[in-house]
Amino acid sequence: MRPTLTWAALAALIAVPVSLAAVSPWLAYRGFAYITGGFAGILALCLLLVQPLLAAGYLPGLRGPTGRFWHRRAGIALVTLTALHIAGLWVTSPPDTVDALLLRSPTPFSVWGFISLWGIAATALLVALRRKLPPRRWRWAHNALAALVVLATVLHAVQIEGAMELISKWTLCIAALAATVAAMIDLRLLRR
Repeated sequence: MRPTLTWAALAALIAVPVSLAAVSPWLAYRGFAYITGGFAGILALCLLLVQPLLAAGYLPGLRGPTGRFWHRRAGIALVTLTALHIAGLWVTSPPDTVDALLLRSPTPFSVWGFISLWGIAATALLVALRRKLPPRRWRWAHNALAALVVLATVLHAVQIEGAMELISKWTLCIAALAATVAAMIDLRLLRR
């Protein structure tokens, strides 16, 4: 019974905000690139909920090596979705995207998006260099970057008034933060 409830709760936490965003009136006059980029960002936020659950082995049937395998695949998907998010925004409005990437944008959410983007890029680089670093340092750096990415992404998402419905967005963001904190406490403090 518990595995079924766990998977049902995770499915609801992801499906509800994505479904509500899909029927948002904000999308009525938006182009394909904007919608694609926006949904890439929404799906990336959903992966930030799944990632710590996979890493800590909280998902039934995905513990141990299987969970770590899917954690790595989800990391690749997260990098891909982030690139697609930036590309969609670039096609929609190159000047706004350049301003955000150069920290010239007047909107606070763009600063958090910038931090999240480079945190994800740094994490991808760190993963590529995993074999060259001592395991303990690598794990510490990976966890620190993961926490930064989740926090920055949540702050980025909650400040944007867009396709995501407010309550489901906040619920998803709080769940991602809670999963990250729980996994980090479990993996770093309770296990050797």
